Amino acid sequence: MDLAEADPKGLVRESYRIEGITAGECRSIFMDWALSIPAGAPVVEAVRVLIAAYGVGAPDHPMTEVLHQALAAPETPRRKGGRAARQMIRD
Repeated sequence: MDLAEADPKGLVRESYRIEGITAGECRSIFMDWALSIPAGAPVVEAVRVLIAAYGVGAPDHPMTEVLHQALAAPETPRRKGGRAARQMIRD
């Protein structure tokens, strides 16, 4: 994936150009970016391209932190409840 595909609207690029941008603003921009990525696009690969293009040169930038957080895999949700939980309550 190339940079033009990873950041089609240039939202992430522009975030690195904003002086004094906050982490909250970066998260908002990231959400806009994520919504602009075509369905089925490899998001993890796109984030890695963005980090390589912009984050390496600005490791302390809030957007770099947001991009790294996007790569962190969330815990797999576990089902709570269901028949087994109801049976435990009745016993």
